[in-house]
Amino acid sequence: MGLRPRPIQVSKAYEQVSAQLESQILEGRLQPGEQLPGEVELAALFGVNRSTVREGIRRLESEGLVRRSSPRKLVVATPKARELASRNSRALRMLEVTFDQLWRVAVEIEPLAAELAARNATDEDVARLQGNQTRMAKATQARDDRAVVRLDLEYHSFIAEATKNPALALAQEPIGILLYSGLEALLPHLPQAPARQLEAHGRVIDAIRLGDPDVARDWTLRHAVDFRRGYLMAGLPMDAPIAPLVPAAGAPRGPRETTPRDA
Repeated sequence: MGLRPRPIQVSKAYEQVSAQLESQILEGRLQPGEQLPGEVELAALFGVNRSTVREGIRRLESEGLVRRSSPRKLVVATPKARELASRNSRALRMLEVTFDQLWRVAVEIEPLAAELAARNATDEDVARLQGNQTRMAKATQARDDRAVVRLDLEYHSFIAEATKNPALALAQEPIGILLYSGLEALLPHLPQAPARQLEAHGRVIDAIRLGDPDVARDWTLRHAVDFRRGYLMAGLPMDAPIAPLVPAAGAPRGPRETTPRDA
């Protein structure tokens, strides 16, 4: 197929470089795994300098559309749900979507994801989930709240991948990133939360391993309802706008920085 560049005609040339490359990737003219020309050749093709090309490429790398197979070789890539979801998560924050709005979507999507995972998960998927559960148990015993939050994010991401349904994964991931990353804010209020979370995850993982979609769906729904109950017990408002995902180091946690997920 090959690259078909058009002359750059705007002041922010790097945006046009990335836009043209992105367009041709999405149109299928550039296929996953296909190697792109080097920076020097791209600069000559587009009629811009090398630094402009480099900046345009950085944007595509951040979106997961290209990757470096070696320091000097760029290839077209298929973006992962997490890479696409980060942009959607930012959009949701800008729209000031509330925790309650997110939860109402999650309580529908997550049980479906668990059901599909139970139907479609491979042995590798199950092994990844079991490894996550082992690490979660250690973090819970050590009372390592940051590790618990990170592993909770990982767990839900593994569930989404195990569905083998990229449409569902793309819908679930940005919501999950916002909801799950705030678990740390809930833990000081409800010290029993990690143990309850660990049990629910274990039940879902067992159901997926045994290929039981009904139990996987049921425990995921119970887990989501338990989260909302814990959120309310902690006195955190369900109608507050979404907070920044990562507060500055040492910054105090105000009302807009509480985004708990599991209880």
